[in-house]
Amino acid sequence: MDNVPAHPVASRADWLAARKRLLAHEKEFTRTRDRLAEERRALPWVKVDTDYTFETPEGPKSLAELFGSNSQLFVYHFMLGPGDAEGCVGCSFIADHLVGTRVHLEHHDVSVVLVSRAPLDDIRRYQQRMGWDLRWVSSAGSSFNHDYGVGFTPEEVASGEVAYNYGKVKSWGPDAPGVSTFYRNAQGEVFHTYSSYARGGEDLLTTYMVLDMMPLGRNETGADGKMTDWLRRHDAYPDAVKPAPGCCG
Repeated sequence: MDNVPAHPVASRADWLAARKRLLAHEKEFTRTRDRLAEERRALPWVKVDTDYTFETPEGPKSLAELFGSNSQLFVYHFMLGPGDAEGCVGCSFIADHLVGTRVHLEHHDVSVVLVSRAPLDDIRRYQQRMGWDLRWVSSAGSSFNHDYGVGFTPEEVASGEVAYNYGKVKSWGPDAPGVSTFYRNAQGEVFHTYSSYARGGEDLLTTYMVLDMMPLGRNETGADGKMTDWLRRHDAYPDAVKPAPGCCG
């Protein structure tokens, strides 16, 4: 890390004074985050009238069936399309984090599902490679990805511009990342409650939250400051441990 610039060094008393000033800003950020969460929950809901069908290891399932016994559903739109040899590195990064939190969410009325356009066999192959104990289904043959802003037609991609993150952006391919949340009431009706894209899923990444506390921060040195400058799929680091055969069912 020879390129790290010199940093001010202070006495413990001066450090403590600066830390207390920062603490005031941290507390205000926490309060702002709480208010934002309240605004998010206050959004109106949209009833889902389309009969989406997903391919799962247990056979075809409707969107309502993906909830299992819970009333809330968290969907991560994972970039893995038909013919892709492996999943998006950023989506894989997020899946690593969802593995640890899934059991807690599912015992607090939230089911967690990854959804991709790839056929189920391709999904299972990559899931086995990565060792993720996550529910992952295929939306192949349905308009689900397109309807929720993470799938684009060949014509849309060819136009050079697609509708993403509630605006128009330069197209890069047929898939994009995002999260969507749904609620199922006692009558079995399903409602779309929230979707977020681009950096909207960043709070899922505990790794970044830890790096933000570190003296060198995220330390992403690529031309665009992107995570892929340093990030690898977890089985691609030199000292990676491979998952045991059959770990994912």
